[in-house]
Amino acid sequence: MSKVKQPIHIINVPLDLGASRRGTDAGPSAFRVAGLGREIRDMGYTISSETDIPVPAMETRKTSDTRTRFKDEILQVCEELANHVIAALEAGEWPLVIGGDHSIAMGTVSGLAAHLGKSGQKLGLIWFDAHGDMNLPDSTPSGNIHGMPLAHLLGYGDPDLASIHGISPAVNPENVVLIGIRDIDQIERDFINASGVTAFTMRDIDQLGMAEVARRALEIVNDGTGGFHVSFDLDGCDPEVIPGTGTTVPGGASFREAHLLLEECAADGRILSLEVVELNPFLDHANISAKRAVSLIQSALGRSIL
Repeated sequence: MSKVKQPIHIINVPLDLGASRRGTDAGPSAFRVAGLGREIRDMGYTISSETDIPVPAMETRKTSDTRTRFKDEILQVCEELANHVIAALEAGEWPLVIGGDHSIAMGTVSGLAAHLGKSGQKLGLIWFDAHGDMNLPDSTPSGNIHGMPLAHLLGYGDPDLASIHGISPAVNPENVVLIGIRDIDQIERDFINASGVTAFTMRDIDQLGMAEVARRALEIVNDGTGGFHVSFDLDGCDPEVIPGTGTTVPGGASFREAHLLLEECAADGRILSLEVVELNPFLDHANISAKRAVSLIQSALGRSIL
């Protein structure tokens, strides 16, 4: 971040309609219990406000759409989220978005892109995840929208989901970096390779080291952009680090590798916002995943060891 500490605007989005496993709707509550607000204030930041976006419960809704389950509800939540992100940026605040499943990124990133677009600027995007999140409605194996948000932000897929707040595409592939992927569907693999995004798999992290991956990623997301957003899916970390997520995949980033990535993003100074998604406290052990996620957020906000 910049040396002047912007006020933080926490935006809670308790959405779990995009996933097949219930529980990410309780993510924001788990972050509160883990002391997120207190830990941010202890770093010298002010929290200007905390917004809770209303989300309909899955039990009260039915969906007959097997390709984009609960599309209308997710679209409404993402539109409202985009508006809150824009309002925060216009007020000089730093948006910290707490999920919820990864579908919410369509709202966060669209809001950021709309704000930058007013001054003719583009957005860079770091997408930390075990998965590519680039499935399409016509090829999805599940119909779960949390497996599709990046494809929609790139302008593909469902026309409504791909143009939230009238922005399509929200990001250009040459400014998008996937980090930590290790569980990719075959059709999705071909799409990622053809899309133009840069992907650093876990094998790349093993070979290059996270410091080099972060260095290369920051070059890409800052190339001709007005700054970058980090969309941080907790399943990008190894399940031994973050057990409380519904889509665990062994062989993920270590706790220190995740910290280093976010420390480098903070040191770069051009990080515009952060979202943390896919925390499922019902699958956790004594809220350890939320506590560790809070410390990761602190790294993104510039906390250093010395």
